[in-house]
Amino acid sequence: MHDTVLFDYWRSSASYRLRIALNLAEIDYRSVTVDLVKGEHKTPEHLARNPQGFVPVLEIDGLRMTQSLAILDYLDQTRELGLLPKDPAARVQAQALAHAIAVDLHPVCNLQVAKHATQLSGGAEGMPGNWMVHFIRPGLQAFETLLGAYDKSPYCTGEAPGLADICLMPQLYNARRWGADISDMPRILAVEAACATHPAFAKAHPDAVNTSG
Repeated sequence: MHDTVLFDYWRSSASYRLRIALNLAEIDYRSVTVDLVKGEHKTPEHLARNPQGFVPVLEIDGLRMTQSLAILDYLDQTRELGLLPKDPAARVQAQALAHAIAVDLHPVCNLQVAKHATQLSGGAEGMPGNWMVHFIRPGLQAFETLLGAYDKSPYCTGEAPGLADICLMPQLYNARRWGADISDMPRILAVEAACATHPAFAKAHPDAVNTSG
């Protein structure tokens, strides 16, 4: 029996982040699927875990945690993952990269937001894909520019994966899923290539964990 349980959905960006971090920390965990498409995140059972009705939820160290960025900070501090630099100036820059994805870009491309936009549009042709691309490409273009300060690093901010990489890779999965063009973003593509060969990232990829067939 695993002491650590991740309430997860394979295509959830926030859940993907935690899978990466758990793998980086070499924490063995049990995954419990909360199917967002079937609405399982709105069931009384899941709302008892997280009143917001979101995934992921992580049970670890006798605690039940929500909000991926908060959980990532906990894992970083308790497992010494080194996801952020110690120097305050470097740390704030790395956090800004991560937040550009997780705080600004990801929320407007959340499944329930995109579904609501589709409903408001009367099911307009191309929705929700047009909605996704409208936000994803400009958000990643800005991220590409921000990465310019780290143009010699294999990962976003250094020689090892950090918080920004953990936030970026799920968003790139979404970009490719919805057809957002990232072919003119060489730094992002280089980081993606580095992360793709890292076992912790490869094991966390949605295609590696999807058991729905």
